[in-house]
Amino acid sequence: MTPEAYISSQPEERQAILASIHDIIINTDESIVAEVGTMMSKQMILYKDRKVFKYGLASVKDYMSLHLMPMYGSPVIYGKYIKLLDKAKFQKGCINFKTADAMPLSIVKELIADCAPVDLIAMIEKMRASRK
Repeated sequence: MTPEAYISSQPEERQAILASIHDIIINTDESIVAEVGTMMSKQMILYKDRKVFKYGLASVKDYMSLHLMPMYGSPVIYGKYIKLLDKAKFQKGCINFKTADAMPLSIVKELIADCAPVDLIAMIEKMRASRK
């Protein structure tokens, strides 16, 4: 399944926001490749940088989710966007939202622009080294 087919298979009221966020990700972060796959037992669009998961976009029963590994590894990014996206529900590495109102596209574009330069492989290596 393609990302576009995944989006078109979602409830009609979610398709526009999912398509817009997908477009922002692929047009803002040139390092990624998008594919549909399974993560955390949920089918979603996976965005990978050098085969390493960087973002995920999911539509599940009661909400949609934007998963962001750069945010998971950056308290600065997390702290900035938890204030700007105050209608969404934040977890460590994802943002859950029920409507487009909770995810203003101008802020999502800024968020992805802040995440795009993050080198995930370097971030992972730093986390591993700090555990030793």
